[in-house]
Amino acid sequence: MQARLLLEDGTLFTGKGFGAEGESTGEVVFNTGITGYQEVLSDPSYCGQIVTMTYPLIGNYGIARDDFESIRPFIHGFVVREHEYVPSNWRAEYTLDSLLKEYGIVGISGIDTRMLTRKIRHHGVMKGLLTTSSKPVAELMEQLQASKLMTDQVSRVSTKSVFGCPGTKERVVLVDFGAKSGIVRDLTKRGCDVVVVPHDATADQIRRLAPDGILLSNGPGDPKDVSHAAKMIAELLGEYPIFGICLGHQLFALACGADTTKLKFGHRGGNHPVKDLISGRCYITSQNHGYTVLEDSIQGTELEVTHINNNDKTIEGLRHKKYPAFSVQYHPEAAPGPFDSSYLFDDFLDMIRTFKQDNPQLPRQAQIVAARPVIAAPERKGALQYAQK
Repeated sequence: MQARLLLEDGTLFTGKGFGAEGESTGEVVFNTGITGYQEVLSDPSYCGQIVTMTYPLIGNYGIARDDFESIRPFIHGFVVREHEYVPSNWRAEYTLDSLLKEYGIVGISGIDTRMLTRKIRHHGVMKGLLTTSSKPVAELMEQLQASKLMTDQVSRVSTKSVFGCPGTKERVVLVDFGAKSGIVRDLTKRGCDVVVVPHDATADQIRRLAPDGILLSNGPGDPKDVSHAAKMIAELLGEYPIFGICLGHQLFALACGADTTKLKFGHRGGNHPVKDLISGRCYITSQNHGYTVLEDSIQGTELEVTHINNNDKTIEGLRHKKYPAFSVQYHPEAAPGPFDSSYLFDDFLDMIRTFKQDNPQLPRQAQIVAARPVIAAPERKGALQYAQK
């Protein structure tokens, strides 16, 4: 089966199709991960995008249900150099090809993914059309030019109803903008009582859940397309400890008066170096985003920069100077990628405990403490620990 990838600048790649037959349009991006293609496929943050893997061999260890980061893939197409139909892995339950067929996702292999990646790096991300049809190129280009990139990705991937993952310790409300399962795993293994709410949950709806803290998840697209979430965050800022991840980081910045912009080709992969400006330590991080917080826009807000990207110096972490709230642009839950930054979940829980100790007069806190005793964690000296009065 032949497949073709047409870019909006007229570049045409012809290769071998795998997965589903059909066609789809989306923003063409690349991921530099050597492993973790299944987690990439199932990351809701890729909704609306055609993902190119820079590592040449994909599919060689198959698909295992336990490794999914969401209930299903949301990508609009998959581009690889070499696709392996017969995986070699004792954990494999089925193949990459069968997964894409199951969810109607078109894949293409046998093209020069290095050339495609260099083109994106030079010109920036662009629209693309991936098809297994035999339509003339002129017709495909007309179709591509008439298409528009999605702006409602968050509503497509977010949960539609509230659900809980019970625990015995701190109650954390996770606002789902496209949350990866790894975030829930990291919270529940620390004993948290996790309540997941839709992206459009209001401040009052979240208050009624009596949280100890609020976690703003990752998600796809432009943070300015989710302006209602920034409004909700601004209302709750100072009432509860807040931790933002990826899109949640960008929304936290917008809620505090900063601004965001689109990157030329984004950060996607598990090898991005990030420097902690307070400790001076460098972490290797997992990232997946196409937008960043503008450094100049931090001036005049109550935010301070805590982390930067060592490659392009973009902002990777923020902290509020007055309230118990911080955020990071990368993924401390990894999956795929290194677990260097998982300590941030411990810092978040330490911040919650410190905030509760500092505010015993709050009726909400008093009720929660009485109902659910908190086991104190060992003292930490992480850069993001909330300790100021």
